[in-house]
Amino acid sequence: MENQKITVAADVQAPIEKVWNAYTQPQHITKWNQASEDWCCPHAENDVKVGGKYNARMEAKDGSFGFDFEAIYDEIVDRKKLSYNMLDGRNATIEFISDGNQTKVTTTFDPENQNPIEMQQDGWQAIMNSFKNYVERIS
Repeated sequence: MENQKITVAADVQAPIEKVWNAYTQPQHITKWNQASEDWCCPHAENDVKVGGKYNARMEAKDGSFGFDFEAIYDEIVDRKKLSYNMLDGRNATIEFISDGNQTKVTTTFDPENQNPIEMQQDGWQAIMNSFKNYVERIS
C-alpha cells in the first residue's frame, strides 16, 4: 500500500470560472462538502495561497460524529491546480481541465491507513459527485 494514490474525478457541466469559485469559496464549500445526505459541512475557511490554510468542519446531521478537515496549500495554479498537505502529512492534488462549458475535476490523494482503500475512494468520490451536482444546479 506504500506510495499508492487514490484518484476520483467528475466532468462538471459548467465553465472553469464557476467550477473554480464553487471549489474554493467557503460559501459554496459548505453546500457541497459531504459524502452523503446525512452529513453536512456547517463551516469552511479557505485561504487560497501557498502556505494558506483550508479548514472544513464535517458533521453527521444527527450530531453523532464530526471532524475538522485541515490542510495547508503548497501549490496553487489559478483555475488549473490546487495541491495541499493534510495535517497527517498526506498530500492531495486537485486538477481542473477546462473544455468550454465543461470542466474535468480530478483529485489524487495519499490514502490514510485506518480505512480500506475502497472506502476512502468511495467517500471522496461521493464528495466529488456532490460537488458536481451542486455546481450544475447553480450554473
